[in-house]
Amino acid sequence: MKSVTMFMLLIFVLVPIPTSATTSPTNNICPVDMNYVLTVPWNSSSCHNFQPLASQNQTQNSFCCQTLLSLFGIALSQNLKKNSLFQLPNLSSSTSCLQEFQSKLNSLSLPNNLVSTCFDPLQFVITPNICAHIQTEQDWLSKLGPTPPFDTACKPDLSVSSNCDACVNEGLKVLQTLNAIDGNASHSKDCFYFIILYSAGVVNEFGPESKGVMTCSLELPLNSEEGTKRKGHHALIFELTGTLVAFLVIILLGLYFWYTRWVRRKKCTENFGFYADSEEPRRLKPKPNSGSIWFKLEDLDKATNKFSPQNFIGRGGFGVVYKGIISDGTVVAVKRIEESDSQGHAEFYREVEIISNLKHRNLVPLRGCCVVDENDNPEYKTRTYLVYDYMPNGSLEDHLFPPKDNTKAKKLSLTWPQRKNIILDVANGLVYLHFGVKPAIYHRDIKATNILLDEGMRAKVADFGLAKQCSESRSQLNTRLAGTHGYLAPEYALYGQLSEKCDVYSFGVVILEIVCGRKALEISSSGTPAFLITDWVWSLMKSGKLEEAFDASILEDGNANRNILERFLLVGILSSHVVVDSRPTMLDALKMLEGDIEVPPIPDRPMALGHNMYSIADFYVNM
Repeated sequence: MKSVTMFMLLIFVLVPIPTSATTSPTNNICPVDMNYVLTVPWNSSSCHNFQPLASQNQTQNSFCCQTLLSLFGIALSQNLKKNSLFQLPNLSSSTSCLQEFQSKLNSLSLPNNLVSTCFDPLQFVITPNICAHIQTEQDWLSKLGPTPPFDTACKPDLSVSSNCDACVNEGLKVLQTLNAIDGNASHSKDCFYFIILYSAGVVNEFGPESKGVMTCSLELPLNSEEGTKRKGHHALIFELTGTLVAFLVIILLGLYFWYTRWVRRKKCTENFGFYADSEEPRRLKPKPNSGSIWFKLEDLDKATNKFSPQNFIGRGGFGVVYKGIISDGTVVAVKRIEESDSQGHAEFYREVEIISNLKHRNLVPLRGCCVVDENDNPEYKTRTYLVYDYMPNGSLEDHLFPPKDNTKAKKLSLTWPQRKNIILDVANGLVYLHFGVKPAIYHRDIKATNILLDEGMRAKVADFGLAKQCSESRSQLNTRLAGTHGYLAPEYALYGQLSEKCDVYSFGVVILEIVCGRKALEISSSGTPAFLITDWVWSLMKSGKLEEAFDASILEDGNANRNILERFLLVGILSSHVVVDSRPTMLDALKMLEGDIEVPPIPDRPMALGHNMYSIADFYVNM
């Protein structure tokens, strides 16, 4: 999935901005040169066969219109750099710039109705009623004062991913300050729009037409190649020589990484209670006194009645789960890892390495494991198995959202004391993962089905198949997303940035599900997302109707204290906040839930999740 920066989420306001700006009949010249449209290597392919859609909103949300907005943003950034104005001075100048913009598009053989269809000239006209009354660069400085972290982060080459990420993060902090100064939640989008222009036109040392600004701040799609050139005889020799050298380097690097990976795996397994058998390097053996059991396949066959469908429990991360009874009479859950490629063993080893040493009352303990090689048993081919303690009361999902035809649905309904304990149990488990082990562990797939309930209805966090140690992932962009729709943190879903705050976001969504009795994501009959719980609860809070979010069954049983119920809901809202820095740590979230510290005022969101660049429907379709 393409890495999408948070700056692009709010790049431009597609809905025309109402203004009270006056027009000047004498100032009808565009203040910036639009020739860059012909020289910037932007990708115009989406606009060649452009056709307006059914509604104006759909048309403005089209990829072509969004691309043109990014392209026009270069002009607005240049205007800010040249004239210290965040927008164009009046309607006449805005109209003139858009006409010139269309003229340049015509020179590229693009349709002559693009600008008139995608834009309203008023949306680019300066007005004091947008963001903290800021109109000029001087207004910005007088309102915010010096912003050295933001200026430092956004100054260098933003085509470097780490620089881009740093600029985005500092921009979000400036947004919070602007929102506090303005005091009007509806202006948050415009404030972020100003942050983009300021970073592109004033702060960045390479300017609005640099590749970094265009791809990071403005998220303008560029052509990968501007053209090809004929190669002469010498160029061909150099190219062939370079290819040969590259091929040899790849071979050497492959051998090196194979060696280092094997050494690292051996070291990791020794640290986590297992060691690699030198004679059979693909097999793991239990380390003495580790507390883990190395099961034989025949033991698991007998325990599960050869993995009978009658013992099927459900499907977890990377595999299916069966109930079984091992030789000592203990009831267990056996997860059979379903491998589709060579990464299967790597996932299995990682899971074993991570969880074999984890000991906490709110984590499902690993009892043992098993590896069956194709050479050992052709019938089963290559398979791996994990054996956990069995949780007799199933998952949180079973109790919160039982099937409609389930006659036990009423019996499964959770009381408020049970729900409260489950939330606190999950919080304690995650605090242990984040702060109780070194290096810290990020679960990455916190959801109702991965929260299991023991005989006393106490919660235990399960399924560490997606867990990732922070030493592997800190300050990195993860190209392979893991997790579940509806629970994914925005920064992880959109540009793969993983941190402990991703788990905090998912935990916040689980709180909302428990308190509200509604699923994180509901799908319409057509298969498209129709409801996102974070948006729904946020809208109720902003309209002062937070009590409408409470699950009616909680209120009916009479055991819920309204103040505590509201505190838990607010912690859920804060934990699932769109802005990373607005979320608490898991430790602080737990303290808020227990009443040890107050829940702080919840910062405004920079935008609604329904914004065109943050549409859950678009995201799930394009994942």
